[in-house]
Amino acid sequence: MAHSNNNNPNILSPHIAPMATYLKVAGALFALTFLTVIAHQFKAQLGMFASAVAFLIALIKASLVVLWFMHLKDDNNMNRAIFGSAFAFLFLLWVLTELDIITRVFESSPL
Repeated sequence: MAHSNNNNPNILSPHIAPMATYLKVAGALFALTFLTVIAHQFKAQLGMFASAVAFLIALIKASLVVLWFMHLKDDNNMNRAIFGSAFAFLFLLWVLTELDIITRVFESSPL
């Protein structure tokens, strides 16, 4: 007599998504990469916001990869919290980097 393992939480089930979903996500990643190149062309006009724009685009691209290609959207809440904390620390790193750049005092050498 065969037993059904559908209700067993220890059995992993594959995360199957339609190919159209993967193509849409890949298209979005290509578009965001193109947007990154365009944003770099306007680096002088963006001024101090250039790094913020670059980090925002990178965050969106990383989120797409993590959610769809790494199947985090189908995973449990503990893994989501772990990945979320990684993004929180990335944001903290960005804030500290920006504070360092903003608070620098440039001195000219008398030599």
